[in-house]
Amino acid sequence: MSPSPKIRVAFVGVGMMGQAAHLRNYASLRNDCEVVALSELRPQLGEAVARKFGVPRVYGDFAEMLGREKIDAIVASQQFSRHGLIVSELAKAGVPLFTEKPIAASVEVGERIVETVAANKTWLMVGYHKRSDPATVYAKKAIDELKQSGELGKLRYVRLSMPPGDWIAGGFNDYIGTTETSPVLAEDPKPRDMDKATAQSYEAFVNYYIHQINLMRHLVGEACKVTYADPAKVLLIAHSASGVPCTLEMAAYTTSIDWQETALIGFDHGYVKLSLPAPLAHNRAGTVEVFKDPGNDATPVLLQPQMPWVHAMRAQAIAFIKAVRGEAPAPCLAADALEDIRMARDYIRMLGAS
Repeated sequence: MSPSPKIRVAFVGVGMMGQAAHLRNYASLRNDCEVVALSELRPQLGEAVARKFGVPRVYGDFAEMLGREKIDAIVASQQFSRHGLIVSELAKAGVPLFTEKPIAASVEVGERIVETVAANKTWLMVGYHKRSDPATVYAKKAIDELKQSGELGKLRYVRLSMPPGDWIAGGFNDYIGTTETSPVLAEDPKPRDMDKATAQSYEAFVNYYIHQINLMRHLVGEACKVTYADPAKVLLIAHSASGVPCTLEMAAYTTSIDWQETALIGFDHGYVKLSLPAPLAHNRAGTVEVFKDPGNDATPVLLQPQMPWVHAMRAQAIAFIKAVRGEAPAPCLAADALEDIRMARDYIRMLGAS
């Protein structure tokens, strides 16, 4: 069997997250992909980053880059408030796209992105890296198998907790900065159904907690509807399509030099627990516990499988490459990601009415 061809990737934007979360991983996957070019509006930064990661060509404008380069995929690390504008242009290349989460800053723009990608006969993967963490992959498989087998009874409860903490975990230590001034760029329109204050609350929630909304839906495996918004902004409650209560604990407390993100998936006679590291922690996957106590004099069992030394951002890059090759489905496509900002909108509306 001949080896899979290398995927030719172009990068649009190599600022802090572009470098630390994405380019560093793609550049190291030398057997699977080749970063053939990057575009960056700050020329000195673009050249410095290209030298560090061995990218052969640098452009100041992504339109010129796409016009000159033969590519298989695009990674665009941009502010989500610009996704509607930039995806509409990038999709014209007709190759798979990757952007960071969320899909957009408003439901209206998100819907337009889904339509635009489909019209250009390509697809967009949205960067919910937590789905790619080896621990999440293991936990999701275990949850689905337990739901199917009924070994531990019914799925009863899903609880996510993510207090504010040190999400960077030293991930920017080798970041290349610049003294160049960032140009003022156009942004997508604000949500039409929100006043300025509500839109600000919505964007703040989406920016910080949309990962957990996505993970909630992923783990329960069903559509979810927000049913309660705590006025103190500590607790969000949702129910899945089959009635499973799902909670998100937000700022119940804070940590200064730690990251304590967890998920508990409860069944009648056991649970699956997931703990995830800080997003930019390198070479560290999450951890999983599976507890089984079926009763009837059976000995309870606690499983704690060892995860590989692969962090979620790197696993996400691998997943995107596999999806581009057609070897596996993308972890989260645009239409799926659209549901996250719809849930976020419902939460903010409910919060305003409380």
